[in-house]
Amino acid sequence: MLYELIVIGVSSGGFQALKEMLPLLPSNFPVPIAIVQHISEQSGTYASEHLDKICQLTVKEAEDKEPIHEGYVYMAPAGYHMLIEPDKSISLSVDEKVNFSCPSIDVLFESASEAYGAHIIGIVLTGSNHDGALGIRKIKQGGGLTIAQNPADANSPTMPLAAMAATEIDHTVTISELAPLLIRLTKEKS
Repeated sequence: MLYELIVIGVSSGGFQALKEMLPLLPSNFPVPIAIVQHISEQSGTYASEHLDKICQLTVKEAEDKEPIHEGYVYMAPAGYHMLIEPDKSISLSVDEKVNFSCPSIDVLFESASEAYGAHIIGIVLTGSNHDGALGIRKIKQGGGLTIAQNPADANSPTMPLAAMAATEIDHTVTISELAPLLIRLTKEKS
């Protein structure tokens, strides 16, 4: 199967996890990535700008109505939910918080699952609430592939544990194992 999108949800300890994992992906990595990291509205664009400097892929803050392209990592801006539309573009919304969060991982995962069906990989990393659990279950129900960070490796194990309780996870990995797994999956399945 050809994977067309990877979605990642991360909260506490997430910036460090992303700094470890994303630079390991090569410039010719064939699948775009969309990330929701729980951040405060005062955070600005620091995370995406810093990650862009250390990654081979282009890391940017997502923009409303932006089409999704290979070679890019799209990060949800502070204070906006990031959704994936059926035409495979990004939309941003200022709707109410979901799971006490805006941006919300579940909002991204559920909309991406509807747009991409089985052609998606959903990943839940470190975090201290249950955001992402319902979304990862929807990805699994739609035939997508699911990955969770090994709770013992997570800065905060609550989110990976919630994902594992919500559905059967296909792969449980440490942060150092994640990029090699994604490279293998996208090569094997293309």
